[in-house]
Amino acid sequence: MLQALSRVSRRALKASAAGLVVLGLLLWWLVPDGESSPRGQVTFSTGVPTGVYQRYGELLEEALGRNVPDVAIKLLDSEGSGQNLARLASGEADFTIATADAVATYIRDSRPGAYDLRGCARLYDDYVQLVVPRGSKVRSTRDLRGLRVGVGQDGSGVRLIANRLLQAAKVDPQTGIEPVSAGIDTMPTLLEQGRLDAFFWSGGLPTSAVQKLSERFPIRLVPLNGDLINRVHEGGGSGRYYRSAVVPADAYPLSQEGRPVETVAVANLLVTTDRTDPALAEAFTRTVIQSRDRIGHEVHPAQLVDLRTAVYTDPLPLHEGARRYYRSVKP
Repeated sequence: MLQALSRVSRRALKASAAGLVVLGLLLWWLVPDGESSPRGQVTFSTGVPTGVYQRYGELLEEALGRNVPDVAIKLLDSEGSGQNLARLASGEADFTIATADAVATYIRDSRPGAYDLRGCARLYDDYVQLVVPRGSKVRSTRDLRGLRVGVGQDGSGVRLIANRLLQAAKVDPQTGIEPVSAGIDTMPTLLEQGRLDAFFWSGGLPTSAVQKLSERFPIRLVPLNGDLINRVHEGGGSGRYYRSAVVPADAYPLSQEGRPVETVAVANLLVTTDRTDPALAEAFTRTVIQSRDRIGHEVHPAQLVDLRTAVYTDPLPLHEGARRYYRSVKP
């Protein structure tokens, strides 16, 4: 009797052991070795309070709250791409948005942590907008000589592209104009008050601050034609990330009088570092793609996020977690 029970017990133990092995293999297959569901707090460096980066960050925070509920997102205002990249490098931020030209410049200058940066997604394009009062005599970038011009904040992508366009037009960014360091949160008011003659802005279309300005004050967009972008391209380097584009006629109906305006565009990238956990980078990338339509209802440029092009994060290599996401959805 005891021997029979012993044999039964041994068989039960063997069966249990086999079951545990199978369970262990199943868990190993479902959850990659060493990984668990993302949790904790991450910081997302965005942009000026009234800019597209900030609103995009707010809506992405809501989407991440649904998709990765164990991760708390802290949004951090910034002056723009340059400061965003520096925050990633220093560890002050975990994710950010930056223009491709700003990233290329950061790498070219071998700034701290430049080679630790990784891309998660190509998002939408920023369009350069040179805004003047409707009655202004300014018809081209060259006409800005001697005028008070808002050129964006120090360390911003706006400042970078404004300087390049001025140089391409043979206008010295420091001595050829009176440069005013200001962001999109203040430049429209300064123009309206007559304290600026013009300002540069680079952002998604339409930018709410420019749209609101057009509703209360007569403005006009100055064309940035193909010859200008050709001269930028001749300079080589990160200038290759700019392309000729058109501001559609209906972007700012009250300022364009039904006409499209030639301009310059540059891609925005979702950026992190190689220190970021692959599962977290994968979750961020998935949320960006899957929340495109929901976010796009409020931030129209987000509608242009496209799975087919999101994988192209040049000049940055893809983060391993982002690569894993794109492989999972590859047809």
